[in-house]
Amino acid sequence: MRFVDSHTHLADPAFDGDRDVVIGRARDAGAAALVCVGESIERAHAARAIAAAHPGFIWFTAGVHPHDAAGFDPARDIPALTELLQAGAVAVGECGLDSHYDHSPAPLQRRAFAAQLALAREFGKAVVVHTREAVDDTAAMVREAGNAGVRGVLHCCTGPAPLIETALEAGWYISFSGVVTFKKWDGDDLVRMVPADRILAETDAPYLAPVPNRSKRNEPAWTALTVARLAAVRGVGDAEMGLRVTENAARLFGIAPVTT
Repeated sequence: MRFVDSHTHLADPAFDGDRDVVIGRARDAGAAALVCVGESIERAHAARAIAAAHPGFIWFTAGVHPHDAAGFDPARDIPALTELLQAGAVAVGECGLDSHYDHSPAPLQRRAFAAQLALAREFGKAVVVHTREAVDDTAAMVREAGNAGVRGVLHCCTGPAPLIETALEAGWYISFSGVVTFKKWDGDDLVRMVPADRILAETDAPYLAPVPNRSKRNEPAWTALTVARLAAVRGVGDAEMGLRVTENAARLFGIAPVTT
């Protein structure tokens, strides 16, 4: 099986002790590429350095997470993100809206998200979107961005169906994580509703390790477990599912995964 982990936080300190070993295991497991997410300016610079050390295999993104939206300063952060995009970031994000933890006031989250959607439009880049308990606002902003030609992905998607439908109508992609392997997961219909050319797989490592590795530190190699689960739900072979998520990630992010 070949696959792409479309969303991993390899710059997280959880990997400081064995990052290269983890990357090696991902290669051995069949990874064709890893997308290392920069959810802050600091982490994006770290992700950039990791990608530079593994050219053609690891790619990076740059954004400001909704948890940190209260500290988002357009005069400072837009130029910083611009520099990272010009240096090779393949997407803007992780950005979006989160009303579950509510670490930043909703108006400031919308402001930061809108600014990053506009930046993605300016540079013709994809957007990596985090959304939790903010369905209506996310749907409205994704719809508007899609009408403006912006394409992106709802990462670690757990629904609901109307939000997925809105994203798909906007030309966006849907990424599923190890959550689909959890005993409490009841969203197989959501997995089936995504067209074959719009589905992605991810780890969100070091979080959300798939079964049978729950409670452990997640890592990109375990994307294979999520791909296998998606394949079973959709009634296709593991290799075919892996090919789909690889081709889709390549198209969305404009990358060239290793296919041999």
